[in-house]
Amino acid sequence: MTYTRDQLISALQDEYEFLIHDDYDPDVDMSASDYLAYLNTLSVSELVAETDTGDGYTLDEFMSIHC
Repeated sequence: MTYTRDQLISALQDEYEFLIHDDYDPDVDMSASDYLAYLNTLSVSELVAETDTGDGYTLDEFMSIHC
């Protein structure tokens, strides 16, 4: 399946907010708004790479969880 840039950003932002919800360290982690700003600088291929998906965990699986 093909995903838009906006869909990838939304899914990555959702994942990030989930990950930092209970374990946010301002000395190490970006804020959610800083992460969103970072995502907006990436190309579609860089966004896909940011999902850290591959053979064992597909992009479709990632998107079904975070969309």
